[in-house]
Amino acid sequence: MVNIKELPNGIRIVHQEVLHTRLVHCGFILNIGSRDETKEQEGLAHFWEHMAFKGTKKRKTFHILNRLESLGGELNAYTTKEKVCFYASTLKDHYPKSAELLFDITFNSTFPEKQIEKERQVILEEMAMYRDSPDDSIQDELDALVFENHALGRNILGSEETVGNFTQNDFFDFIGTHLDTEQLVFSVVGNISFRKALKAIEGPLSEIKPKKSLYARSHFQSYAPKNQTIQREVTQSLCAMGRPTYSLHDPNRYKLFLLNNILGGPSMNSRLNLTLREKHGLVYSIESSYQPFSDVGFFGIYFGTEKKTLSKAQNLVLKEMSNLRNKRLGTQQLHMAKEQVIGQMAMAEENYVALMLVYGKSLLDHGKIDSLDHIFDLIRKTEASELQDIAQETFDENLLSTLTYLPH
Repeated sequence: MVNIKELPNGIRIVHQEVLHTRLVHCGFILNIGSRDETKEQEGLAHFWEHMAFKGTKKRKTFHILNRLESLGGELNAYTTKEKVCFYASTLKDHYPKSAELLFDITFNSTFPEKQIEKERQVILEEMAMYRDSPDDSIQDELDALVFENHALGRNILGSEETVGNFTQNDFFDFIGTHLDTEQLVFSVVGNISFRKALKAIEGPLSEIKPKKSLYARSHFQSYAPKNQTIQREVTQSLCAMGRPTYSLHDPNRYKLFLLNNILGGPSMNSRLNLTLREKHGLVYSIESSYQPFSDVGFFGIYFGTEKKTLSKAQNLVLKEMSNLRNKRLGTQQLHMAKEQVIGQMAMAEENYVALMLVYGKSLLDHGKIDSLDHIFDLIRKTEASELQDIAQETFDENLLSTLTYLPH
């Protein structure tokens, strides 16, 4: 059973007890991300994620890093276009320590100037490493092509110029502008009762003064497909195709999730993998993805192949998309596709770190947590005609943007 408690200041706590584990996973999920930065602040949310570990009002870096690691626990964080998360995993007996530490780095970070200078260099190295990985950089550059002149198209890491200019006041100003106690969730999943989970964190959280942010996200509205080819120091040709699609609040999002799984999901029997790898031997890996945001979504396809086979591979991708547009799935095909995605989701539920984070994000995005059975029911009710309608809309090749890296 999932338990939810909202404090007077608007902060929410979500919890699920899992008896067959020795661990407790917990974390703060904040509805703040890289899309909430101005152009001059590009990379600031990600920099904040790094700096949270570099000092608080009562701890220095060593004490933060050593607090849970010395107990066999793990402390981590990440930044996306719409979220910043700080989370930890420990043995259940050490949960109070992890909850207290997460509270400290989330609300009491001091952003010491000396640590900013050190971490600036670390992030610049991270950016250099990213540029040396074309498989990663092509996906971010496709974002920039699809979401041109919008914050969703900016790189989460920022640029050398912006990262090189951040000061201590920039962090305080950014958090002061965007922190909203109604857009902040503390999530707990593991072998601990709701009463004990609350005991460690409810008191400190209740002392946080209510805060309402006046900031409003700029919605993405205008899109025009574009094609771009770049010469890179790569041995393969890399290709990325994508376009905007359904948001987090669109009722068609689960249907597109199912359709994307059929086309190029993680399984080896996806249509793109069977055609381009198994039948023609053109790629080592190929995948399609669907990522919904609060006001829009993104659909993309990524693969690498030899320069001489690039055109053939692209045509085969478009053919598989055309097949889903023009040929309705048979009863057995649809049933197998549904069972496959339901099985994948059921297995993902047993990753309790991911489940803890999903609960927090769902509460922020939808104000509720749908049970897995409810989601399974939505998938099972999907008709073949509905998937074909979505394919005809989403898989229109004339609306795809394409980015290609060609070897020098």
